[in-house]
Amino acid sequence: MGISLDDLSANAGFTTNVKGKVTLLPDPPRAGRSFTVISCDDHVVEPPHTFEGRVPSALADRAPRIVEDDDGREAWVYDGHVLPNVGFNAVVGRPVDEYSFDPTRFDEMRRGAWDIAARIDDMDRNGIYASLNFPSFLPGFAGQRLQQVTDDPDLALACVRAWNDWHLEEWAGFAPERIIPLQLPYVLDPEIGAAEIRRNAERGFKAVTFSEAPHLLGLPSLHTGHWDPIMRACEETGTVVCLHVGSSGTSPTTAPDAPSDTVGVLFFGYAMFAAVDWLYSRIPVRFPSLRICLSEGGIGWVAGLIDRLDHVRMYDSMYGTWNDLDVTPADVFRRNFRFCAIDDPSAYRQLDVMGEANVMVESDYPHADSTWPNTQSMLREHLAGLPADAVERITWRNASECFRHPVPEAVQRDPDAY
Repeated sequence: MGISLDDLSANAGFTTNVKGKVTLLPDPPRAGRSFTVISCDDHVVEPPHTFEGRVPSALADRAPRIVEDDDGREAWVYDGHVLPNVGFNAVVGRPVDEYSFDPTRFDEMRRGAWDIAARIDDMDRNGIYASLNFPSFLPGFAGQRLQQVTDDPDLALACVRAWNDWHLEEWAGFAPERIIPLQLPYVLDPEIGAAEIRRNAERGFKAVTFSEAPHLLGLPSLHTGHWDPIMRACEETGTVVCLHVGSSGTSPTTAPDAPSDTVGVLFFGYAMFAAVDWLYSRIPVRFPSLRICLSEGGIGWVAGLIDRLDHVRMYDSMYGTWNDLDVTPADVFRRNFRFCAIDDPSAYRQLDVMGEANVMVESDYPHADSTWPNTQSMLREHLAGLPADAVERITWRNASECFRHPVPEAVQRDPDAY
């Protein structure tokens, strides 16, 4: 079962916080640095000027812009549609009892959520050397909202391109050594989408955010072959396919009257579902060099799934899906997929099953799940006792290799060197 993230964000009773109460806590001190860290899942809240000057003039008046209502709330307006959540859980730097799917104003967020100079400062405070930044509410985690809110594919493509231009030029371009360029895909036409992947790879993009389950967005499923042009372009250009939990527009849920905690606990669950769906679509079989990164799903489930894949393999001929292949599902899983730990202390005991080269870390700034500003201290606790080479792989080297994002030798040797 799943529930729409739009419905969740509109549910005033999802959390118990007092509406209208805004407390921005003082800046935390700079964390002590034990490790060089690349975070493979953070988010950006698009600033109000994101699309200004980046959409063709004939379409500019329909492009996303910020408006303020009579109650002082800020919202995006896109092609006549009001999208009322500008912050979407950008809550770091506020007390936990104020956490919700809001805020609805930019001045209710920590500035690092939407201002790149402030973001770099907050990365420094947390001991994060480099970061991969997913979009937020306006585009949707996979860029789907920019393409499905409007009925005009030309406007959709123009806005996807504008977001990508902004991300490359202003966000990653501000500190290219610190931000890994991540693009939105164009999903309304896979041939155009593939051409955009190739064009963006030439410009310096290293990754693309894609839907974990496109069928839940009303798009063709992974099993149709529909997405092969985009996957082929990603493999040929070395573009990593990033699947963020919730990029299907939904979150796992249980009974309709279950408390909201159940959604928070189960949010990771779609990562496992997505891994199985992508694996048995045979996309990573057809494109064996494709790298697929699962974000904000944690790693606690990975070893258990590998066990299950091997178990089902014993009676594979009953299904027939994998009968014509010599490589096993578990082998393809380890070969093509990468996993991002956020707060998974016990899972590090299973590195021999998962493969230490497959595990990376994240801080999820500025969302409620974020470990900011305590990522370094959490990693010190969770990685204690692991061999030094495994710690190096998990904290930065795996991500550096996966996303082809070099780390200067001085920073490799000394986390305080930046």
